[in-house]
Amino acid sequence: MLPNYLKIAWRNLVKHKSYSFINIGGLSVGMAVAVLISLWIYDELSFNTYHRNYDRIAQVLQHQTSNGKIYTGPSVPFPLGKEIQTHYGSSFKYVVMSSWEGEHILSSGDKKVAKTGNFMDVDAPKLLSLTMLKGDDNSLQDPNSILLSESSAKALFGKADPINRLLKIDNKLAVKVTGVYEDIPYNTKFNGLAFVAPWDLYANSENWIKRDRDESRWDDNSFQLFAQIADNTDFATVGHRIIKAKFNNVSQNDKKFNAEIILHPMSNWRLRSAWENGQNTGGLIDYVWLFGFVGGFVLLLACINFMNLSTARSEKRAKEVGIRKAVGSLRSQLINQFFSESLLVVVLAFGMALLLVQLILPWFNQVADKQMVVLWASPLFWLVGIGFTLFTGFVAGSYPALYLSSFQPVKVLKGTFRAGRFASIPRKVLVVIQFTVSLALIIGTIIVYNQLQFSKNRPIGYDRNGLMMIQMKSPDFYGKFDVLRAELKNAGVVQEMAESSSPLTDVWSNSGGFDWPGKDPALDPDFATIWATHDFGKTVGWQLHEGRDFSRSFTSDSSAIILNESAVKFMGIKHPVGTTIRWGQGSNAKEYRVIGVVRDLLMQSPYEPVRQTVYLMDYSNVNWIDLKLAPNKSPGECVAVIESIFRKYIPSAPFDYKFADVEFGKKFAIEERIGKLATFFAGLAIFISCLGLFGLASFMAEQRTKEIGVRKVLGASVANLWSLLSKDFVLLVMVAFGIAAPIAWYLMTNWLDQYEYRATISWWIFIVSGVGTLLITLLTVSFQSLKAALMNPVKSLRSE
Repeated sequence: MLPNYLKIAWRNLVKHKSYSFINIGGLSVGMAVAVLISLWIYDELSFNTYHRNYDRIAQVLQHQTSNGKIYTGPSVPFPLGKEIQTHYGSSFKYVVMSSWEGEHILSSGDKKVAKTGNFMDVDAPKLLSLTMLKGDDNSLQDPNSILLSESSAKALFGKADPINRLLKIDNKLAVKVTGVYEDIPYNTKFNGLAFVAPWDLYANSENWIKRDRDESRWDDNSFQLFAQIADNTDFATVGHRIIKAKFNNVSQNDKKFNAEIILHPMSNWRLRSAWENGQNTGGLIDYVWLFGFVGGFVLLLACINFMNLSTARSEKRAKEVGIRKAVGSLRSQLINQFFSESLLVVVLAFGMALLLVQLILPWFNQVADKQMVVLWASPLFWLVGIGFTLFTGFVAGSYPALYLSSFQPVKVLKGTFRAGRFASIPRKVLVVIQFTVSLALIIGTIIVYNQLQFSKNRPIGYDRNGLMMIQMKSPDFYGKFDVLRAELKNAGVVQEMAESSSPLTDVWSNSGGFDWPGKDPALDPDFATIWATHDFGKTVGWQLHEGRDFSRSFTSDSSAIILNESAVKFMGIKHPVGTTIRWGQGSNAKEYRVIGVVRDLLMQSPYEPVRQTVYLMDYSNVNWIDLKLAPNKSPGECVAVIESIFRKYIPSAPFDYKFADVEFGKKFAIEERIGKLATFFAGLAIFISCLGLFGLASFMAEQRTKEIGVRKVLGASVANLWSLLSKDFVLLVMVAFGIAAPIAWYLMTNWLDQYEYRATISWWIFIVSGVGTLLITLLTVSFQSLKAALMNPVKSLRSE
């Protein structure tokens, strides 16, 4: 019977080409969206699974309480690794201290490349389950060794064997290549790890960030710690054991922060990375659920098209059903027939969907920042694909099969069968569902973009245009600032330049231990701390609110401090200029005098309030060179001259620079990605909905051809007929808008709640969405409505 069912199904598809095109086209687009989102979800859920011990690896985090709020972060003190190994070693298989991943200069002879890497304990290759191409996972035992990724080895040595070759890190640390590992895949936290060097090399090297090297400092949270728990235990048990590992070792004064050590499993790094007051509040997992629902809804829209067009054409199939029942067909056989037709349509649509996915995937990867591929060779992919096809066929074909197979043969064959006045209600309900989903997606997309623009337009307190940043990655940079500044200014390519401890788009240091007159004893002062040189304010163009800037005219400025507005508000000082602030404890304490207050500089998240910040003048504790390019020359011209001068004085380092506006723009990457994807899915949703609407309008115009002819003969105008055929669809869209608007408002209000600095949901968003969708609907149905209205009534009434 199945070949016969499929043969009849094929004949129906060929006979009604326009409806077949709408059904197959709509379903293929819906299925393509579902496949793309499934690939994206699979990639997210499989993030970090490259590491063999993925389910037993964790990063050590700490909770700290300050001013009544619990803050959670990955920065830990130097001694914590040894403390855990010594007192809790039986609970762990590997404990690996690590520096922060950063870019360093690797040089071999005249060959110099900038690569991102970490300094990690000797068990790092085992913890990360690196696939060693040369050497083994014990190759980091030598304190002067280095492991290179395959691509790094090729960049430095070409096809030559890199083993035992000598390198220098940042033109200072001499190391020997003892191993080469396979490049880590893109969908892991460590995907950019180009080299791994020994932790002891980092810890014992002279002049290597001196402030961070004190092994006994429990108050300096400047490092990372990764661990793999023992096979006979679990995260909850181990986490409970080590929770006081830091608290038990800090000074009495620091116990007020109530430090708690916790384990954050690798399986949660990607999807559950958000923390609020000591509780994990989700993260990207929210978007996995969101886009999963979006994919399901878009597929549902395509299935609704199939249902609507199949049931709308019920009178066309009524006689076929009547004859089949009259000659003995059972209802189950008719149901099988109609399911076969839907399955054939879905199979063809799935084939087209895979083609669409293959064509769209490069663009989708670029937008989603992925490297996904269709898993053609995976049996699981095809098994899931078959199941997906059968499920879609069942969903799309269930209602038409049950509805069409229910016709009574006596009524059908006597010619008295009519669909009835209520037969169109299910179709109208389905159309309302379609446009409710589409409108909700459109409203949500506009709100995402509105929030994005609101944050981008937020005052940042300085002029980031033409601001260049160069990180001082090796000791060769230090001591060259004055000569660089003099030559660059003489060349006319920089307006001003200075040095700072942090990049202009981030804050690398936070400090406590501040005291001032009138300070609330219950307040735990924690400030973003930036050390800078003279002319930093002129370089970045900050705005003085009161007082003055650092100046070479005042030798006392080495003990001066500048506050931002948030710091003044936090401290509760009415007249800050001239106030003495004490920083430190005991004999290490030093007094600073406030000389100025500047407008808040937005250097961190554009979605959060600016943190209280102190600026101090210091030429020794700086890591970045900040340059304001000359406005009368093009950036390209300026960069070329700057590069030549830097290479002249610092030939050992590659010239690597960043622009502040570009780096600041990267802070919006996730929201921009979500906005682009939401726009893409919303566009496809409205396309699928309008495709179905076009098919329904075409059928209704065909069904009412004689009625239209009679109305024209009786004097109805084209406008009257257009209104007659369009008003039902307009009404359905208005009902859908009434449902979608409150749903979208509720969902997007919850989404915006995650941002402290957020836009309001304005009324115009709903008006634009509703009117826009209404216009698209009118354009969609007007083609068929006007075509029917303009038809010669003689042709439509000829058979009468």
